Amino acid sequence: MTETTPTIPYGRLMHEAVCGVIRQVLDGVAQDGLPGEHHFFITFDTRNPGVDLADWLRDRYPEEMMIVIQNWYDDLVVTEEGFAITLNFGDAPERLTVPYDAILTFVDPSVEFGWRFERTDEEEDGPDGDPPAPDDDPGGEPDIEAAADAPHDAEVVSLDRFRKNH
Repeated sequence: MTETTPTIPYGRLMHEAVCGVIRQVLDGVAQDGLPGEHHFFITFDTRNPGVDLADWLRDRYPEEMMIVIQNWYDDLVVTEEGFAITLNFGDAPERLTVPYDAILTFVDPSVEFGWRFERTDEEEDGPDGDPPAPDDDPGGEPDIEAAADAPHDAEVVSLDRFRKNH
């Protein structure tokens, strides 16, 4: 029997923290609308089991999809797990449900703010402290790159740079 040394799941903790920021931002927009010039580009994994969207959209975007929350959106509902929104696709309003775990990028270009979640092949501890089962998380733990309020020539730093090699 092989013993593993417990480690702090920094990747999972960062993922949860960033999802909390996104939730707070979207919750504010749901309550008060978009302030000023703010708008969002959100890319998400359409294969995530929690994603709910029309069949024709899933056929058109079988792996990932980017939505824009800017000029026309309706009925934004924000929960602890994700958000639901009605968007207009060529004069056809469609309801989408997106869990935070499905989000790949969240960008507000009006203030040069963005997050990108990346999946790696490394196996790390899951949220319960145990390594994920082979089918639980085929992409591994998310890595996060961030650029917040950065000038155009700012470097985006990957957390991979600080990760200890196994």
